[in-house]
Amino acid sequence: MVILKIEHCPLKRVPQTQRVSLLSVAIVHMGMLTALDQFMLGAVLGDSMALIDAFIAIFIGSLLFGIVTFGLGFAGMREGLSGSLLARWCGFGRIGSVLIGLMVAISLLGWFGIQNAIFAHSLNFASGDRLGFGWAAAFSGTLLTILVAFGFKALRFTARIAVPLFILLIAYISTTVLSGNTGQQLHEIIKLPHYGDTLTISAGITIVVGGAIVASLMTPDLTRYTKSGKHVLGITLLTIIVGEFVINGLAILIAKALNTSDVVTIMSQAAGGAGLLAVVFSTLRVNDLNLYSSSLGIINAVEGITGKKLRYPPTTAVIGIFGTLLSILGILERFVDFLTVLGVVFPPIIGIMLVDYYILRSHRKVLDESREQGILPYETPTIGWAAIIASVIGSVIGLEAEWGVPAINSLLLASLTYGLFKSVCKHV
Repeated sequence: MVILKIEHCPLKRVPQTQRVSLLSVAIVHMGMLTALDQFMLGAVLGDSMALIDAFIAIFIGSLLFGIVTFGLGFAGMREGLSGSLLARWCGFGRIGSVLIGLMVAISLLGWFGIQNAIFAHSLNFASGDRLGFGWAAAFSGTLLTILVAFGFKALRFTARIAVPLFILLIAYISTTVLSGNTGQQLHEIIKLPHYGDTLTISAGITIVVGGAIVASLMTPDLTRYTKSGKHVLGITLLTIIVGEFVINGLAILIAKALNTSDVVTIMSQAAGGAGLLAVVFSTLRVNDLNLYSSSLGIINAVEGITGKKLRYPPTTAVIGIFGTLLSILGILERFVDFLTVLGVVFPPIIGIMLVDYYILRSHRKVLDESREQGILPYETPTIGWAAIIASVIGSVIGLEAEWGVPAINSLLLASLTYGLFKSVCKHV
């Protein structure tokens, strides 16, 4: 199997000679939705919704995720362009695409804070509550920031063992909890009520979308290496099946069986010390990528807007400090709110890109001509005001409206608003 290196061709098209197999891209893409954060999401759904409602939320959220992911992924495959480059010729322009990158970086900073909080809870639990959450969060955040900023090789070792360890742990916990060893048979678990604060189906759909939507926006970064639309479809379906239905589905059942959405409690009750160890390694592996990608996104955004290039180590240190502060200040307790914001803010961006690329086709001529030559278009719009304004309108209405599904509301309203703007003022 060819190893996929997504740092290749950052500012140019991926030629057909560098396209790789379906499995090579699928494994990397599935990795974005088979981590601890998806298990956390499933546990929240299981603790806050009736079983049928939770799976309805997963189904509808996954359907929305699948449609927009395939649409963006197909465009990335066809053009051989990353998501940020594609956005330049899909309504947002150069500065607009930089702003999108900045939003992704900020969202990854939030994920860093959440994952670090999980790490800190694990450390504090293992110490018998002697460390205290605040000190544990400060220690874990500082440690990981130093490792990422200065490139210690320990993180590579962690990444190699974190994924298989996490998968083995989920398999073990699922077998133990759902096989009747805890005193409850599966048919009894299915009938259990939820014990946490109630989530409506519409809220559940939005947090399911929020848990995966950044991965959707990043999909062209990977599918630009694929060979066909069939490969893009296969990658999308595999990610949904494994990440949404398997990981989330098992987490829902386990949370109901153990009557908690707290991942640390689930892992410690079901697997003891091995469970806590898996949590620590998983958070290290995910937060390595969160902090690294967030740092690069901030650096690229500052350079794109001001022309000034920040140095990587101090930038990473500053971002790590902010992420650690988010942990200490309690971002984990706002997990559902965080996912809701992601599920409302990012769908408008994706909807506008899809409308521009497939319906309005504003820059398809220059994209087609340059693709035949294997280069980027000569003309690059500076900023797409219509796309930015429509994104803001869709996000605000999605957050404030009390009707419908927020994620769907924001996507459809932003897409329609953008289409109207462009039909009235083609040069906006």
